[in-house]
Amino acid sequence: MSEVQADLQLDYPGFALNVSLRLPGKGVSVLLGPSGCGKTTILRALAGLERPRGRVSLNGSVWQDDAAQAAFVPTHRRAIGYVFQEASLFPHLSVRSNLEYGRRRIPESERRVGMDEAVELLGIGHLLDRRPDRLSGGERQRVAIARALLTSPRLLLMDEPLSALDPARKAEILPYLERLNRSLGLPMVYVTHSHEEAARLADHLVLMQSGQVVASGPAAELMARLDLPLSHADDAAALIQARVVEHDPVYGQTRLDLAGQSLWVGASDALEGDTVRARVLARDVSVVLARPVGSSIVNILPAQIEALRDDGPDTVTLQLRIDKTVSARGESPLLLARITRRSCDALRLRPGGALFAQIKGVALMG
Repeated sequence: MSEVQADLQLDYPGFALNVSLRLPGKGVSVLLGPSGCGKTTILRALAGLERPRGRVSLNGSVWQDDAAQAAFVPTHRRAIGYVFQEASLFPHLSVRSNLEYGRRRIPESERRVGMDEAVELLGIGHLLDRRPDRLSGGERQRVAIARALLTSPRLLLMDEPLSALDPARKAEILPYLERLNRSLGLPMVYVTHSHEEAARLADHLVLMQSGQVVASGPAAELMARLDLPLSHADDAAALIQARVVEHDPVYGQTRLDLAGQSLWVGASDALEGDTVRARVLARDVSVVLARPVGSSIVNILPAQIEALRDDGPDTVTLQLRIDKTVSARGESPLLLARITRRSCDALRLRPGGALFAQIKGVALMG
């Protein structure tokens, strides 16, 4: 499978970067970590805007190699689209002219994304005759993304594109980012410090701290690992994917298939048969040893305790693997449950033990 590779070393006074990355050649790879950990430096190195010592390649095409070949491909010759924190549109040009600027950079024979396709994907057809000062922050970023797409990149780089937006504008633009991932199959490297954005967008997740890669792998796997910082946060959550089975208009709910088990969530616009992504907070999962009768909690799933972490005098976090039915395909999904130490001791919970997970809330992502 094609992939993005980066082996980078960089030393500044007070900061050192030393990373080795292998990112999938499809889907969204999210670099997640606090400010100053090196996320943007990696992105700029992929773009050729920064030159730490090392090697960078995309699908076998070498963009930088300071060892064997002493090669360096400048930014304008790398097939990338780059979206910054600020939209950086030309203020004196209309939206249409801003888009044409991006498209004209690419010879007609090499254009892989058309104007109409980019406009439709980002929902900006009604904005084409406006100037940037007449756009909202979310609209400006959608135009900036469309302009980047019209350079027909082989790799799309996004540096905290939502950080300057308020929650309403972020909610406006996130569905468009998900749509890009589904529609174009274009590999994307996305930098953020937001756990929510990572949960919503990431197929592959890279956790960073102080210029180092702490962990790299499938997002659902990393979010549920007890040895990583994500599972220690107050909003620790598991990421799951499930298939839409049916909609119940009477109660305003949608039933999902999760490893052959039924999971009821709030009404969704997804079609039957679609795969949806959901986030389950650890604090919204409790456990019982026997299936309860007459409970107000609808989602009660059989599970096994994979691992258990002592979080101090009062709290324990459990990693649970949902039991899948005989007909279910793929690996069983993981959940996290945060319970009191008193409850853990009273139930005598141990790794390998069987129980039932009671899920009080499921947040569909998009």
